Amino acid sequence: MWTLVGAGIKTTPDSHRLQSECVPGEATWIMQKVDGFDPGENTLTIENGEKISYDYLVVALGLDLRFDLVRGLPETLGKNGVCSNYGPGNADYTWQTLSGLKGGNLLFTFPNTTIKCAGAPQKIMYLAEEHLRKVGVRSNCTLTYHTALPAIFGVPKYAATLNKLAAEKGCGVVTRSNLVEVDGERREAVFEDLESGERSIEKFDMLHVGAPCAPSPVYASSPLADAGGWVDVNRETLQHNTYENVFAIGDCNSCPTGKTAAKVAAESGVVYENIRRLSEGKSLTPAYNGYTSCPLTVGDDLLVLAEFGYDGAILETFPVDQAKPMKLNYWLKKEIMPPLYWHGLIRGKWRGPGFVRKL
Repeated sequence: MWTLVGAGIKTTPDSHRLQSECVPGEATWIMQKVDGFDPGENTLTIENGEKISYDYLVVALGLDLRFDLVRGLPETLGKNGVCSNYGPGNADYTWQTLSGLKGGNLLFTFPNTTIKCAGAPQKIMYLAEEHLRKVGVRSNCTLTYHTALPAIFGVPKYAATLNKLAAEKGCGVVTRSNLVEVDGERREAVFEDLESGERSIEKFDMLHVGAPCAPSPVYASSPLADAGGWVDVNRETLQHNTYENVFAIGDCNSCPTGKTAAKVAAESGVVYENIRRLSEGKSLTPAYNGYTSCPLTVGDDLLVLAEFGYDGAILETFPVDQAKPMKLNYWLKKEIMPPLYWHGLIRGKWRGPGFVRKL
């Protein structure tokens, strides 16, 4: 939703709920951060030093935004035209910057790290282009997307559509280009060419940064982590590869697929069923297929609904070509997905649209 906040379509309060309204009534809410894990003893430690034992553990700790991986970025984020839709409250400054522009150079970046919601760094570019066009200053602006990836998007079917749209909208795309430094006062961004290692400086009037991301130290430094720092699970059952009573869901686990809310929804049903089967002494049969989704807003009330799984397998829900920008899918993103999140996903009632593909 923060993409829509950054484009002036939604507001930050639209994205907020009190935690007390989200925790299930049947759950005991311990208002302390997790400080460490000892899966060999079936315990975890919270920040006040207390140890808590468990029979089954589901790790759902997300990941960390690492703006500090770009030199100079933390000092200038939220001023000097440097913005990001990642992180609570940051998107307001994106809209403040965008809505005040009368012209200039706009840069949008995708990092050379894991990232949550891989479509977000370019979605805001299309919405910015639409806004600038509507207020009559598009001809005064240049927009460029710098991505560390070798392509505009990781799945070829959707990349073809996005390349075409970027060209039609006059948005430049530079691949294998990684933001490494920002000088906010001089309004300069330094990019490294990941093929040649050469660095170049670009002036900007607006810089939107797709946040570099990394595993959280609380699990990355624990026995639960794999070599990359993620919670080491079987990619199908989501059961830990060493500790059979431990599962992980969402951004923190090692599954090689896009880190999105759609991934969480699809994984939640698998984890629920497999914990139930484990408790009954049965084999773990429910399998996660890597399903994830990127609802790519492309401006003009249109959206490309990318849905895919492991190795880029296309897992579209509807009997149409979802690579085609559609108004219906934009309506789903803007009006249906938020209540589906608040009243379905976080309450355990929405396990993704997989059942629709079976109809």
